[in-house]
Amino acid sequence: MLTAGDLPELFGYRSDYREPADFDAFWKGTLADSRADRGAGLDLTPVHTGLETVEVFDAAFPGFAGHPVRGWLRLPRHRSGPLPAVVQFHGYGSGRGAPVDDLLWASAGYAHLVMDTRGQGGAWAGGGATPDPVGSGPSHPGFLTRGIQDKETYVYRRVFTDAVRAVDALRACEHVDGERIAAIGNSQGGGIALAVAGLVPDLAAAHIQSPFLTDVRRATRLTGEAPWDELIGYLAARRELVEQTFTTLGYFDGLAFAARATAPAWFSAGLRDTVCPPQTAVAAHHAYAGPKQLRLWEFNGHDAGGSEDLAIALSAFGALLKTSSHPHPHNDPSRKQAS
Repeated sequence: MLTAGDLPELFGYRSDYREPADFDAFWKGTLADSRADRGAGLDLTPVHTGLETVEVFDAAFPGFAGHPVRGWLRLPRHRSGPLPAVVQFHGYGSGRGAPVDDLLWASAGYAHLVMDTRGQGGAWAGGGATPDPVGSGPSHPGFLTRGIQDKETYVYRRVFTDAVRAVDALRACEHVDGERIAAIGNSQGGGIALAVAGLVPDLAAAHIQSPFLTDVRRATRLTGEAPWDELIGYLAARRELVEQTFTTLGYFDGLAFAARATAPAWFSAGLRDTVCPPQTAVAAHHAYAGPKQLRLWEFNGHDAGGSEDLAIALSAFGALLKTSSHPHPHNDPSRKQAS
């Protein structure tokens, strides 16, 4: 647990992560394979909700290897012309939730796509409607170690590709301005949003709370909380696979994606976070190549700034995505005191 007094040492931290030499080639090939001859449209089915100001659609689009990925697309009912869009990725074990959840972004005038994470949805929020038809090798209960024997079979190869394809699908949607798309998420969702920022070079913005799968080896040394306990348990039973496992994870570490990201980004983390230690968020912020801002919350844990983070994102995205100018995060007057 860190306090404000620990900030100088925290900000002085630099990760010893080293990305694989073929990182770019791996991801270029992965995305090319999933885009080849598969289209990028959103298949939309209206959902009756009784809402008066927001329309909700059951959405489907082709993800990794063309596998169908589900989500909800929410649109302001009264709209004119293509809208700025927010694609949201959810936390570990969650599904896309119910049609009437997460009305904030559509209420603020955005097209809002919340993506199901394949194979998840049985732990909380519910609504998981996207199976993962690929499986390989033994894994610890949960998702973190599925297919971890090789980068080609690892589950997050499919998840991160699905997320990039979600942006592709939004760009093909008649309701969306493809040049004004932002990615957001908390925890696992923050890690996915960070991957999208690194893999989509012309993303417009990102808001990343408590990112998971970032500075992975350091995280396993700082915490044994779920879901890191899955990886620790897996390696405790397979001592001979430690280096091979971290070699695989090197292709999915948020620090590598951060180093390639150029979209303006707002990071946040709680100093009392025992799930995604704040050191890992700071490492991602240091590595991030685009304009960036980081807010640390002294008395919060994995929730980071909660609703206040959302208020910051609303203000920042309003200035960035609803005007023709693209201000640097450090020049955004909506920001409160930042560390």
